[in-house]
Amino acid sequence: MKNSIAFFCLMFVGFAHSQELKSPDNKLEMIFELGQSGKPTYQLKYKNKSVIQPSNLGLMLKNNQNLVDGFEVVNSKNTSFSNKWKPVLGEEKEIINQHNQLVLELVQKATGRKMNLVFRLFNEGLAFRYEIPAQDKLNYFVISDEATQFALTGDHKAFWIPGDYDSQEYSYNETKLSQIDVDKLDMNNGIGMKGPMTKSRIQSPVMMKSADGLYLNIFEAAVVNYPTMHLDVNTKSFLMQSHLVPNAIGDKAYLQAPANTPWRTIMVSDDARTILASKMVLNLNEPSKIEDTSWIKPMKYVGIWWEMHVGKATWDYAGSQNAQMAQDAELKPTGKHGATNENTKKYIDFAAKHGFDGVLVEGWNVGWEDWFGNWKENVFDFVTSYPDFNVEEIQKYAESKGVKMIMHHETSGSVSNYERRLDRAFSFMKKHNYDAVKSGYVGKIIPRGEWHDGQAMVNHFNYAVERAAEYKIMVNSHESSRPTGYHRTYPNYIAAEAARGNEFNAWSVGNPPAHETILPFTRFLGGPMDYTPGIFEIKMSHYDATKKEQVHTTLAKQLALYVTIYSPLQMAADLPENYERYTDAFQFIKDVEVDWDKTEILEAEPGDFVTIARKTKGKESWFLGAITDENPRNTEISLNFLTPGKKYKATIYQDGKDAHWEKNPKAYSIKTIEVTAKTKLKLNLAAGGGTAISFFPL
Repeated sequence: MKNSIAFFCLMFVGFAHSQELKSPDNKLEMIFELGQSGKPTYQLKYKNKSVIQPSNLGLMLKNNQNLVDGFEVVNSKNTSFSNKWKPVLGEEKEIINQHNQLVLELVQKATGRKMNLVFRLFNEGLAFRYEIPAQDKLNYFVISDEATQFALTGDHKAFWIPGDYDSQEYSYNETKLSQIDVDKLDMNNGIGMKGPMTKSRIQSPVMMKSADGLYLNIFEAAVVNYPTMHLDVNTKSFLMQSHLVPNAIGDKAYLQAPANTPWRTIMVSDDARTILASKMVLNLNEPSKIEDTSWIKPMKYVGIWWEMHVGKATWDYAGSQNAQMAQDAELKPTGKHGATNENTKKYIDFAAKHGFDGVLVEGWNVGWEDWFGNWKENVFDFVTSYPDFNVEEIQKYAESKGVKMIMHHETSGSVSNYERRLDRAFSFMKKHNYDAVKSGYVGKIIPRGEWHDGQAMVNHFNYAVERAAEYKIMVNSHESSRPTGYHRTYPNYIAAEAARGNEFNAWSVGNPPAHETILPFTRFLGGPMDYTPGIFEIKMSHYDATKKEQVHTTLAKQLALYVTIYSPLQMAADLPENYERYTDAFQFIKDVEVDWDKTEILEAEPGDFVTIARKTKGKESWFLGAITDENPRNTEISLNFLTPGKKYKATIYQDGKDAHWEKNPKAYSIKTIEVTAKTKLKLNLAAGGGTAISFFPL
């Protein structure tokens, strides 16, 4: 490859074996050992300090001898690699992929079966995976689990969510490893469908911090044709054991050689900013398989969505009490339906007036009267609209205003039905000029017995993106398995949810103020998130005096999220009338970009604060977002990321002096000053607050 440097060292060795691999900067060291029993292990050191103690490796096969011991190393190969590549959309114009690699070819002496271990050391962490080469001794096989371990060195502080096979939509818990206990969690948290959980099983990624200030993150990359990895935690020894999500009959993965597992990743640094800046997960995925990517565009959008969450409108046309009528196509309107021609045109007008690219409409298609909770297979057909929504009329109106329509496909978890109708649904989209789809998977999965995070569903989510690419359609998946960098391979996978989004603030206990300071260290490492920020009417009592729910941030923090949350697809999620009451603050949402040339992580501490600055792709403008947890924060930042010698107009959107996420969330102030790269700014963030700044060159 371009700019790549390789050297090879072949070694034929005996039964016992030890080998080392160092990162390009020599700060990380991986030590592989094959003991006298032929059991492979690895350990990891950072600056000569143990990070992962000797930990087992291997694969367990169904009804067969496991690939966990009895090995000998018959060949090893070292490679150094360095190149640069340009993402279609991203946080950086150019990404450096630099690592040292060790490939160990193992043979199990008793069976003659072959398994390769591939280790890659980047400056920010270790990645490894298992490869089963084509061979006579092993062809079709079933993974019953992995023997992969992560033996941690102490009782680290951890940010974790339960190992639920069906949902990632939990608030993060901040505890010591020894205090992980799913049984103690309040499960009255607004998640409608939950899968199996155990007391000490958590999901990856898990972010940790050691007592001596090391930041660690355990995750995975390039999950393809494989279930996602959860972690069983020994709360006394601090050993984490991989746990793969099963299918309906308890198996984990069906494979045929040649095959490989996803990469298991361990990021390590004494600077939290290194974790956020890492592109290791992306670099572990294959390059884009889409040759012509000119149709993949970043988008800012508005839509008929939040008004359903706050109770102003409904997804259904006839009301759930008329479910049988809906089945018989005898629809009687309740008058509360949100996706009407009139309402949609209002959003199109708003988008056109304020420069938004698209309009999402949820509840446009028949089926919402009886869509949830009954494990029903045939709910939506994805092409039939309600009587008050005319697809052709809306298409022509949007085109006349220069606005793109965004399709909504809620599957209600019935994947079998969706796949049967997928090509018709995508053809319908292209006929009516829809270039992007938001897909949803609320509810229990059909085929029955499958989980959102199992191999079958991972394959479905990837297949839907691949099929969409053939139609030149961008995909934003909700309730999917969490991304692991696959958007490098299929950049039309423009965003996903796969975490607890802003919507939970409207109708449940909500997201604590620290939530958005943890997500960059966990969910965002795998890919962009459609978090739906920009809520200005913070308290739901605005719509119903009896409601106590609210967004757990200040208004200024909602603005800052457009920078701290990376996504090339960003929604201005609130209602048009709410933005029209705060036009000065709304200006930042109108101005902020969603595709970047450069990203600077200025400050970061998981669970406490994040400050990020980003440079607009192809322009000299910059945007900054600073957010904090439930504690107010004062800080000073240098603007040395700006171009030296240039002057900029900085518009600062900040919390008011008496702002507080709960007591006074809408207090904000705006000021404009002239700055240069030599300027230092003092930021004062309220409890649950934030600051957003735009920098335009003068």
